[in-house]
Amino acid sequence: MSWTQEQRRAADRSGLRYPSDLTDAEWALIAPLIPPARRGGRPRRVNMREVANGIFYVLATGCQWAALPKDLPPKSTVFDYFGRWCADQALWRMHDALFAAERRRTRRRPGPSLGIIDAQAVAGAPKGGRRWTPRALTGPRRYAGANATSS
Repeated sequence: MSWTQEQRRAADRSGLRYPSDLTDAEWALIAPLIPPARRGGRPRRVNMREVANGIFYVLATGCQWAALPKDLPPKSTVFDYFGRWCADQALWRMHDALFAAERRRTRRRPGPSLGIIDAQAVAGAPKGGRRWTPRALTGPRRYAGANATSS
């Protein structure tokens, strides 16, 4: 399936500062999903669109937080909002909204209709999980000081 000129124009990001920056349409879509400022304390003075651009820059390029370009908000601000948005699932809601909008733009159903799992993706159980051992069936061990008959 080859690209049409309409698809190329819609996917063109050459007018943006960075390819990971949000377009006006994308920002209009995710702006309502950004959690409001905390009650009390100082009012929010940071541009939330630039914070989102900073987060998407790190996610798109894989760079370190310290390597954020100087024209984006400070790395500590961007990292703080990244942690908050991950904790309250706001980043996932933004991702899902952008994903569904892109699928609608390309005239596809909002959700995927097929999933592929290869052998490397399901190589084994996650590491660090609880393993079965015969000791797991016995009661907890006590130390000698807990026994009243110990000398």
